Amino acid sequence: MSDQERLAGYVEVWWRAVDDFTGLLEKLPEEDWSRPTDLAGWDVRAVVAHVAHLEKVLATGVEEHAEVGEPAHVTSMMGLYTEIGPANRRTATADELIMELREAATARHTALLADPPTDASAKPERVLGGVPWSWETLLRNRPLDVWMHEQDVRRAVGRPGGLDSPAAQHTADYLAESMGFVLAKRVGAPAGTTLLLEVDGSVPRAFAVNDQGRGQLLDALPADPTVTLRMDRETFVVLAGGRRPEAAKAATVEGDQELGRQVLAQMATTP
Repeated sequence: MSDQERLAGYVEVWWRAVDDFTGLLEKLPEEDWSRPTDLAGWDVRAVVAHVAHLEKVLATGVEEHAEVGEPAHVTSMMGLYTEIGPANRRTATADELIMELREAATARHTALLADPPTDASAKPERVLGGVPWSWETLLRNRPLDVWMHEQDVRRAVGRPGGLDSPAAQHTADYLAESMGFVLAKRVGAPAGTTLLLEVDGSVPRAFAVNDQGRGQLLDALPADPTVTLRMDRETFVVLAGGRRPEAAKAATVEGDQELGRQVLAQMATTP
């Protein structure tokens, strides 16, 4: 598959994710917009404002600014950046937020179809907050971000669903790639340790810590892994996404129980 074909695939999954997300938002009554989400300090309105902000920056190339103070739940410069969208949209109505998100995404989608990127390693003209991302990273991250926030909203308002969409598959498989890093760097497992990950709806993957202390994806599944983790897709994405650590209780651990508990406790690799 060429770079252009792969990048076009990311664009299509992101576009579908935006449509699914806005379709959900259009069904929410006004009282749902103030419900708290799993993201500290953010209600549903803040989540939607954040996504609208990012899509508008990518569509227009114009960065926004706001005095966001020092929120207790923010722990990084990127965290401060993500507060700009909610800060600038506190008085926006639900309809205005949905419209802004749709219009920005439509403009962005139209531009990407008219002039599709062809080099995955090249730097796009428009990024978010000056991050040094390539086209590969930028376009691969957008479906994940939109879908994860759709799920934040669904959990907040008690409307489960969307777990079998293309964006759900994309996100689960993408997040699974981080498990070698979790095993080797977050947990600090010794060389030779192996982990088998089985998530419903995804192909099983195995990881090992190599002699240099790095986690790597194995070409073949080990016959006797040090630890095996099994869980459904929602459990996996809330753990890997840094939401609801108590969801670890729904995972099945086989093999080294203590190692399994450590991996489950260290899985969060995206805010």
